Amino acid sequence: WIKPESLVLKHSPPRGIQRNSVGAGMAEEIVADVEMNVVEAEVPAEEMAEEKVEEKVEEDAVAGEPAKPKEPEKPKELEEDGIAETRVKVSAGFVEFNSADSTMNVLTSNGCQIISSLTGGGFSYLLGGARTTVGLTSGRYMFEVKILELHSRQEPQGAAGRIPMPRHIVKLGLSQGDTSLLMGDNSEGSVSIDSEGFLQHEKTRKKVAKQFRANSVVAFLVNLDAASPNANTISVFCDGVRICAPQAIPDNLLGKPLFPTVTFKAVTMQVNYGPVSMAPLPFKCNMLSDAAQADVQVGPKASEGPCEIVMPVGLPEQGYFDWVDAFLEKNPGYTELSDRKILDWAHRSGIFKAKTPGAFSTDKPDMKFGIPLMDDMSVKKLLLHIAPTVRKSFVVTELKANLTADERKAFLKNFAGPSFKKVAKVVVGEPTADYKAKVQQLMIEEKKEKTLAERKKKAAEAVRTRLLEERKKKVASMKQKKEAEVEGAEEKEVAPEEVVDEDVVVELTDEEKALHYRKNAQPDILDQTLSKCFMDFSLPTTEEGFDQVTFEWASQDTAEKVVKDWIFSKKMAQRVENVQPGQWFKDAWTEWAKTVAGWKRLQAEWKDPNKKKALLAKKAEAKKKEAEEKGEEAPKEEAPMEINADDLEVSSVENVADIGSGEPLFAEFTYEDWALLSARYELHLLLHSFKKDVEDPDRQSFTEKDLGFYYQKYVKKNWALRSFAVDTMEKFIDLVKDTVRLAPQTAFLEPLQGEEMTPSAFVKLAEEHRRERTRRADAGDESAELKFPRTSGIAAAGAAVAPGSLGRLAPQQPLRAPYGAPNGGAMRPAGYAGVVPGAGIGGFKRPAPPTNTPTSYVAKRPTFGGAWKR
Repeated sequence: WIKPESLVLKHSPPRGIQRNSVGAGMAEEIVADVEMNVVEAEVPAEEMAEEKVEEKVEEDAVAGEPAKPKEPEKPKELEEDGIAETRVKVSAGFVEFNSADSTMNVLTSNGCQIISSLTGGGFSYLLGGARTTVGLTSGRYMFEVKILELHSRQEPQGAAGRIPMPRHIVKLGLSQGDTSLLMGDNSEGSVSIDSEGFLQHEKTRKKVAKQFRANSVVAFLVNLDAASPNANTISVFCDGVRICAPQAIPDNLLGKPLFPTVTFKAVTMQVNYGPVSMAPLPFKCNMLSDAAQADVQVGPKASEGPCEIVMPVGLPEQGYFDWVDAFLEKNPGYTELSDRKILDWAHRSGIFKAKTPGAFSTDKPDMKFGIPLMDDMSVKKLLLHIAPTVRKSFVVTELKANLTADERKAFLKNFAGPSFKKVAKVVVGEPTADYKAKVQQLMIEEKKEKTLAERKKKAAEAVRTRLLEERKKKVASMKQKKEAEVEGAEEKEVAPEEVVDEDVVVELTDEEKALHYRKNAQPDILDQTLSKCFMDFSLPTTEEGFDQVTFEWASQDTAEKVVKDWIFSKKMAQRVENVQPGQWFKDAWTEWAKTVAGWKRLQAEWKDPNKKKALLAKKAEAKKKEAEEKGEEAPKEEAPMEINADDLEVSSVENVADIGSGEPLFAEFTYEDWALLSARYELHLLLHSFKKDVEDPDRQSFTEKDLGFYYQKYVKKNWALRSFAVDTMEKFIDLVKDTVRLAPQTAFLEPLQGEEMTPSAFVKLAEEHRRERTRRADAGDESAELKFPRTSGIAAAGAAVAPGSLGRLAPQQPLRAPYGAPNGGAMRPAGYAGVVPGAGIGGFKRPAPPTNTPTSYVAKRPTFGGAWKR
């Protein structure tokens, strides 16, 4: 009982109302109301509720409204108490999560009652999964889990990719023994309910339960009892209370043993297999450890003997990865160690990866996710440390590494000791009949998928076109009708959607049937990588540390011959990425650069009348001095000897810098002649130096496709045929046919001159070629005239421009006067060769000095804020 007086004190008058007679009357009304409520409080709550419902029904009936039906009662629990199991049970302690059937990041302790996952580096984003040692075929059983800890970490800065959400998750479900351990990855063979309350089977995902969080005991019930009203269902209970209705197990999972499975991320859990539950259910139910032997099937066991390390060894583009996939399909107990497996693991864990520009291969795929802890390859590093400690058999799928002896030895050191049997399987040569049949089946499936995709694309395009036409007709009719007429207009029936026939029948062509290996869009190894390492490829031997070496396709002798022939063919096709110019080339190139620069300077002086006179005087002075040193009488000054250079035999000239009259043999050289001279000598040096630097008797030269690469490596310039006004290599070879040629059988570039050939000899070749073109031009042959594109005025002025270096000239600096330059003088552009301003083509004219040149420094007002602005 509550005294009304005490309630009156609490219900004071509203602010602003005085305690007068009116206020006293209000207080009395409040007291009366309180007394009535107190009396009503004596009536039981149930009776009050029933009376209110009846009054509400009577009011609705009086108002003429139909009475609303009562809310339906919640369904009663259909699960009944189970009877104690009297049949033969599984052995005590046998039921647990199977270490042989779990992912590499799963860690167990305390007899598999505590289960967690690795969280170092990128492992914090990867799902882990484990199956129990028994699969259920009938009966009703349950097991419990309790989330003990959530592993959280601060994300490093610079993450451009999407972090997979949620950060912590637990999935409880059933899976078949040969399916993925990561339930919810859209694959077949599993059904699960996660901690967010979603049920997922293959690509179907729907909300069916409440969420469950840490420190709650979650029971997962599997009912395969045919006599139960909830037969073939799964249920979830949280702290003994049902949080989801029984969910039917998909039909495609029934009929096979279903293994209780846990998939989780970044959590530590306690697992209770029984026999006593941590949170009893509303009914009695046997736990998993009390299962009858007749209701279960035992899963795969860990090998009691040594596990195996299988290292497949094969050649690129010859069915290596298809063989590995077939091996894993036949041997599901093996775990693959490779980059492509980590990539697949990340994809199944929900990590989104955007396409990264660049070239990648099947052996080394794109591993950039935009997440620092995934991009640093910490997952692979940690896996290599964990693998030797796990009782599992592995397949090491590393194509390039497995072909190299040093890398094979380094990897086997991680598995030293008797715990692992190290086996190398060589898949080289002609494949077996089973493999060929498998490859043809894969090609048929690829063609089916491609054909079906094309059909769907055409169907979607047809639907889009039809809808567009209907929209146009509708808009046209709307314009013609009035609004009133439009309201009464009848809607036209929508045409049915295009139905795609998914029954695709394809056949292989005769050419496809003859193939032994499948061609994939992505290469097994990139050419850039292959060219650096294929010379080191070899087949494994027991001396490297293998316990056994087996040859799966061909015999050892045949396989070794196949590898040897393959390496030789690659020598003829692949370029040497790591080749570097040797000392012989460096010395010859330095001498050439100095010599050709002096020749061009000498030609320019000979063409200049003033400098020519000084040049002849200098020559006479040199002769006089030479005579004095010999003690002979100084020669009398005579007029220069008149020699017609065209009358001389080029081969008879001893000094190309002076044919006898002071005139150089190259006096009539044009830009085109200098360009061809440089091309001759540069290719000559390149081809001879390549032989010396590679030091491989099987590789004497290279083909046209690699010329640009080696030209850049040695000469440090780009190679471009358009610099010589030609579009094919054959046309260019015709210009320098006295120096280089294409070998008829191999199409390799071959030098025609010996390595002892001097630069002066190449000047003579260039001069003979110039004279030949001149004679042809005089005879009316217009094709004899050469006109190469000039990249700038510098080239036209006779500055040194390398052949094939189109666009490689140093950029011209702006003609701006630097601070302190007298009279505002302009800076000369890069590569300026001393051309007189305004003196012909290619000269750089100095700008006229300004008329109002300031005589003192004048500071400009800054454009930024601060005191200047104020």
